[in-house]
Amino acid sequence: MEIIKVQGLSKSFGTLRVLKNISFTINQGEVVAILGPSGSGKSTLLRCICHLELADGGSIALDGRDLVKDGVYAPAASLREICLKLGLVFQNFNLFPHFSVLRNITEAQVHVLHRSAEEAEQRARELLEKMGLQDKAAGYPDELSGGQQQRVSIARALALDPEVLFFDEPTSALDPELTGDILRVIRNLAAEKMTMVIVTHEIPFAREVADRVLFMDGGAFIEEGPAAEVIDKPRLERTKAFLARLNR
Repeated sequence: MEIIKVQGLSKSFGTLRVLKNISFTINQGEVVAILGPSGSGKSTLLRCICHLELADGGSIALDGRDLVKDGVYAPAASLREICLKLGLVFQNFNLFPHFSVLRNITEAQVHVLHRSAEEAEQRARELLEKMGLQDKAAGYPDELSGGQQQRVSIARALALDPEVLFFDEPTSALDPELTGDILRVIRNLAAEKMTMVIVTHEIPFAREVADRVLFMDGGAFIEEGPAAEVIDKPRLERTKAFLARLNR
């Protein structure tokens, strides 16, 4: 069942066209990896879908509800409801440094979802256990490794019960030794049929965990298909060159 539908999405910063008439769909329970060189528009695409950037034109719908249609955004109340169903995990964690780990995960639950403090804490502790961080609840972000901070940020996103979870290069700020912990978390979420869109340069991981790969270059998708097919036997020379450079 189709859960995300993007049609003709465009975005410019001044005279620079970053997204050029992007169209694609995501099905419920699907894991889609977006690959492409730096500057190709991948992060901007995620930010537009999650309403952190305003699109210049086109349409974005979640479960048939329009976030933006033909460049016109939904009313504020509808926008808020739709955006609550979209979770984004950033490259650089974006945790509140003056909040404990537990409060980083409970704060939005209380103030956005209006859960009681007890409900929010119970959900936070469940997620910390899932992330293997149950003993870090009282700690602060600067006491954690980068991998642990990223797992807290994933827990924070999951605490709001999103229908779709977006990852913007979730391992790019980590040492190689810590990357495996994050990839294991994402792999487990994929096994639970969490709908995910993952911008990544981890090609073997994308091949393993993604159902489909979209290759982006110059603000547009130029190749897409089943993950193994695109990664092992790309059709376009541009895709071949990109993958060959990463696999050196």
